[in-house]
Amino acid sequence: MDFQDPALANRLSLTAVGYNSSTGKWRTEAMRSHSSPRLLYIGKGQGRITIAGLTRGYGPNNLIFIPARTMYGFEVGPTVFGQMLTIPAAMAAEWPDEPVHLRLRDVLGQKELAQLFDNLERELVSARSGHSRAAHYHLGLLSVLFERQMDLQAEQEPAGKDRTTSAAAKLVAAYSDLVDRDFRSSKGVAEYAAALGVTPTHLTRCCKQTCGKSALAILNDRTLFEARMLLRQTRQPVQAIAANLGFTSPAYFSRAFHSATGQTPSAFRRLGPIANPR
Repeated sequence: MDFQDPALANRLSLTAVGYNSSTGKWRTEAMRSHSSPRLLYIGKGQGRITIAGLTRGYGPNNLIFIPARTMYGFEVGPTVFGQMLTIPAAMAAEWPDEPVHLRLRDVLGQKELAQLFDNLERELVSARSGHSRAAHYHLGLLSVLFERQMDLQAEQEPAGKDRTTSAAAKLVAAYSDLVDRDFRSSKGVAEYAAALGVTPTHLTRCCKQTCGKSALAILNDRTLFEARMLLRQTRQPVQAIAANLGFTSPAYFSRAFHSATGQTPSAFRRLGPIANPR
């Protein structure tokens, strides 16, 4: 969920990504999704990113495309710096339907990418006439560069076993989709597993294989990220948030929240609104 006006949530924007010990790891690492696509550009540093239940490493000059309504979370260590681009839903058709992770190895491609991001950022903060239209044109050029880099990566990397096509990855991706759709309900892992035609044990085994987390941890992670955002970005009463997220009682919600965060929902809310929520 994007905790702002839908028109603003879908607006073309660019946000810096970097290490900030004061904001808490949950701001980037917890599972979340958005109503419009995102493009993550890593300029320097390295870490791990999980998209649709599959974890892989990232490094400098990496471009990672995340489709709308796809759960993801990523590490941001002290050496990491990048940018997160919000792609308007109206322009989503120009981008892939599935997550894509590109590693730009050629210097020319890296320079072209940096120039496009610089041009895009300059237009977004400009007060000159036509700046918004110019920014959208630069985004269109960026989508062309992305497509060409996809073709180049396919040529350079020999065909082999793709982790995204394994049976475990497909199952966990389907589970992630269901969780993102239904996490506000009171469904447990057993009900999700039944909907996918597998046992809870097998589902958890596959989740641990693809991302190192249990099926329950993925579900709790998504639910508690939403709880944090609702507490900090809205004025909904704690009781209402608990009910909206499928908890049987406010007391149970408070215990679960405190167990995961070390704070009560009310104490967490008192920290104030989140600046630049992604």
